[in-house]
Amino acid sequence: MPDTKLCLEALSALSGCNVESTTGASQINPQDVVNIVALKEYYRQKGFRELEYHVESLGTLSLQDVDDMDMYSSPPALTPAPEEILKTTVKINPQDFFHPQFDYDFTKIKDGDRKFLRGNEQYVRPCGWNRVALHVIQKYDGGDGWLGTGKDAWPVSYHGHNMDGSLGIILTHEGNPKDEPEFLDAAAASVVTKDTRGRGVYSTPDIHMAEKHCKKFKSKVDGKTYKVVLQNRINPDKRVKCQREDVWLVYVPEGRNDIQTRAIVQESIRPYGLLLKEA
Repeated sequence: MPDTKLCLEALSALSGCNVESTTGASQINPQDVVNIVALKEYYRQKGFRELEYHVESLGTLSLQDVDDMDMYSSPPALTPAPEEILKTTVKINPQDFFHPQFDYDFTKIKDGDRKFLRGNEQYVRPCGWNRVALHVIQKYDGGDGWLGTGKDAWPVSYHGHNMDGSLGIILTHEGNPKDEPEFLDAAAASVVTKDTRGRGVYSTPDIHMAEKHCKKFKSKVDGKTYKVVLQNRINPDKRVKCQREDVWLVYVPEGRNDIQTRAIVQESIRPYGLLLKEA
């Protein structure tokens, strides 16, 4: 496993929080991370500046990305720096958050023409990346079949920090949620209006596309700059395939509250790896 402090920096970069180590209980779990990371753009597109995340001792998370702010202008006198204002401190216990037994270093691996399957769908392995496994075994109802390699396993997807509705994707009829007849109209409208952008969580089976939209951060551990991506499994029954073959969407219907939205995400996309690569 890479240096624990480096992994905490990666989680901080993804979530927009200050993620610190503790020997006590973790305030959030890996699913919370994907909820926060994947839904930040969704809520920002809806006009929210903060997200009330109902986890004990966590409170309100800012949806404003410090990296997008003007960091060169001086803050008003006696005012904390922007990163101090915006970033919530989150404590995790590395022993119950990470699962080193399932780490896998792909940095020097080249698959070439080799094919891999997860849930009878092609799995493009993250060659060139170092995977830090997240502790997700026995954390969900229904067992761990979703995490396996057989036909009942969920396919693999990757989530880059900036993957959202701004990609301007029109959805195909295949996989259209039957209970949402207006879904295609809303999706098509997303290409021409900002109001319907970010109507769900976007991910991709293509690690190369995720890399184009990934988060970068400079580590205080070794001074190097890293890229970071979440590796997930996605429920094939909840995923909607977009017109572009390399993009999948977990659709969040209009009118769902925060709890319902997070429930949709948890039933649809689950993280199991934190991918790191030198930029």
